Amino acid sequence: MTGNDRRAPVRAAVAGGALIPRRTPPGARAAVLFLHGGRADGRSPSRPWHLAALRMRPFVRSVAEALADDRVLLGQVRYRVRGWNGADADALHDAERALHELPRLVGDVPVVLVGHSMGGRAALAAARAPQVRAVLALAPWCPPGEPVAHLRGKDIVVLHGDRDRVTDPRESVAFVQRARAAGARAQARLVPGGDHAMLRDSAGWHRATASTVVDLLRP
Repeated sequence: MTGNDRRAPVRAAVAGGALIPRRTPPGARAAVLFLHGGRADGRSPSRPWHLAALRMRPFVRSVAEALADDRVLLGQVRYRVRGWNGADADALHDAERALHELPRLVGDVPVVLVGHSMGGRAALAAARAPQVRAVLALAPWCPPGEPVAHLRGKDIVVLHGDRDRVTDPRESVAFVQRARAAGARAQARLVPGGDHAMLRDSAGWHRATASTVVDLLRP
């Protein structure tokens, strides 16, 4: 492994931790962390071969290609269990653990979170961490009454298919409206014909995600 290898970690990752580095360039200026979906309830272990985790891989690849010449760490959040589990908010706590581990790899850098479904809810909630600059939520789970005050001054983009039958695009739009009223720079974009799994026109979803992340990383 040479000093020019852009995938070489500059510091050791936390063994068994919540952060899985996928690309760790030397002197990283920012980080993008991906959070896959899950279930409302479920305490069985989350595994990398579950469909929700596999669904995020092409999104990571698309962003990596768009940022091929940029010093941006890419990583994924490792969940302990598959569910949100009510007040336990397990996915949120895993996202916060990953954010806590990140400085050991790259120091204090701004972070963009990209989350799908349950991962979108976790990303939006984890944005209360000061290092989180922006969130891209894909077909997020946004229950009515979800907190928004902590998003003040942050960039929030929600992409939601208008044919989603798992999470409600109307709730995403309502969330964005409340976040904007609370001082966030928030916007919602409905994807015509888009489904929850993002399989219809998957290439379009990947391109939109990559271009949005590039925009969110601009100073």
